[in-house]
Amino acid sequence: MNGENGKIDIAIVGAGIIGISIAAHLAEAGRHVKVFDRTGICEETSSGNAAAFAFSDVLPLAHKGMLAKVPHWLSDPLGPLSIPPSYLPSLLPWLYRFWRAGQPARYEDALAAQASLMALAEKAWTGLMARSGTRAMLRENGALELYESEREFEDALPGWAVRARFGIEHHHLRQHEISDYQPGLSPAFVRATFVPGWKTVDDPKLLGKAIWHYAEERGAGFVRGDVALAMPSKAGVTIQLRHGRTFSARRLVIAAGAWSHRLARQFGDRLPLETERGYNTTLPASAFDVKRQLTFPGHGFVITPLSTGLRIGGAVELGGLERAPNFARAKAMLAKAKRFLPGLDAGAGREWMGFRPSLPDSLPVVGQAKYHPNVFYAFGHGHLGLTQAAATGLLIRDLVLEQAPSVDLSPFSAQRF
Repeated sequence: MNGENGKIDIAIVGAGIIGISIAAHLAEAGRHVKVFDRTGICEETSSGNAAAFAFSDVLPLAHKGMLAKVPHWLSDPLGPLSIPPSYLPSLLPWLYRFWRAGQPARYEDALAAQASLMALAEKAWTGLMARSGTRAMLRENGALELYESEREFEDALPGWAVRARFGIEHHHLRQHEISDYQPGLSPAFVRATFVPGWKTVDDPKLLGKAIWHYAEERGAGFVRGDVALAMPSKAGVTIQLRHGRTFSARRLVIAAGAWSHRLARQFGDRLPLETERGYNTTLPASAFDVKRQLTFPGHGFVITPLSTGLRIGGAVELGGLERAPNFARAKAMLAKAKRFLPGLDAGAGREWMGFRPSLPDSLPVVGQAKYHPNVFYAFGHGHLGLTQAAATGLLIRDLVLEQAPSVDLSPFSAQRF
């Protein structure tokens, strides 16, 4: 609905998968929504992710044994985790919070919060895809997690036991069974785990644009522009674009990914949001006949078959927003993929880097600003933005409509820090 003088009812900053999912849910509810973005619909981080609906990924990152692996990983500048030395001093407060988040006393609470959001995410995506006519873009082929040694497999077992507590089906495979799920793999893999409920999408960018089309049909609008300033005003919120245009809105949703903390600071909330820079290479679909998403936990990357190509990517570079991309990291993953998939045609690849917005406890911020109840936050989903987008859209809709949210939002509050 439009107010007097054309004032926007709800402004959403960020047209990634989170922002457009929020727009879709609010537009369905009959609200007047304008989405602001500097580039377009799903043109940045949401365009190049690994395309997974990772509903079974309930373990917060700090509890996946990652802390124990950090020293080894950091010894390899092209390994699964990299921190540029010059960036380390500014990263230390975040790393300390990450270490604290991994302490046993915090484990059950973080696990329960993530599991509750994942259960809602699966339900919310099922509904949104049905309503938007995008169900045909879903692939339900499961995923295969691969281990190069019995020790690596045994180290993963506690995590699978936790998933079993939440009813997540999985099957452990011996070496002779692996080729039934993915022919042509290197014999280096001695064990694997198949997750039948794991889902992927044809292409995350195409899905995002299709969800936006659905929102647009219900009245959502788009404004191209880089939001330089958002601040409270007597009438609600004032939004100023970098080149001078100014808008007024009753309510504001900040869903700007890795840049969100800069806007949240203008409303009195200081959040320890860090940037996980992820890399990938997308090859032609004919490069190798990959049956389902393949996960290589010891190397921190995945291979996903898309309708538009074969995507090889992942890993984490904690390097902030300003540094130039280091595409040697994408090349390193591609080299490993060639080793793991003998016969892979690695020519004609397209390299990419995106910014994952990451909070130290691996939980997003979904809720209201501390001092401004008409300002809502929806960011910090890390590796799980696509997975949790529909749930986030549903939760923000409930908050805007002043309805009881479907899950307890206290673990996702901006004020938890």
